[in-house]
Amino acid sequence: EQSVGKTSIITRFMYDSFDSNYQATIGIDFLSKVMYLEDRTVRLQLWDTAGQERFRSLIPSYIRDSTVAVVVYDISNVSSFQMSDKWVEEVRTERGSDVIVVFVGNKTDLAEKRQVTAEEGENKAKQFNAVFIET
Repeated sequence: EQSVGKTSIITRFMYDSFDSNYQATIGIDFLSKVMYLEDRTVRLQLWDTAGQERFRSLIPSYIRDSTVAVVVYDISNVSSFQMSDKWVEEVRTERGSDVIVVFVGNKTDLAEKRQVTAEEGENKAKQFNAVFIET
């Protein structure tokens, strides 16, 4: 969904920074990062997708070869939580049960505006057979 913080999560992960000036992603952005986990080197390829409906048709071709899909909703926007079903369904349609889904409740800094509880997020993640986190 649009404006849930997908780009902000990626920016924090890649550069350890946060930019409060919102700029919508147009289409799909690609980033790559090499990490060292225990005794292995891992190269992550991150595809940051636009949340607007008009870009939705681009997403299946990027999901096709993915190992992990991160579906993000805004805890202060119940509509984004409700729409997460369609994104998980799209991932499962494209990749089946092979893909790991991480279900992320974002914007916990807006706790006073929270519309979706952590428990609701956990329950939906269980329905999706997904990993759940809030950030």
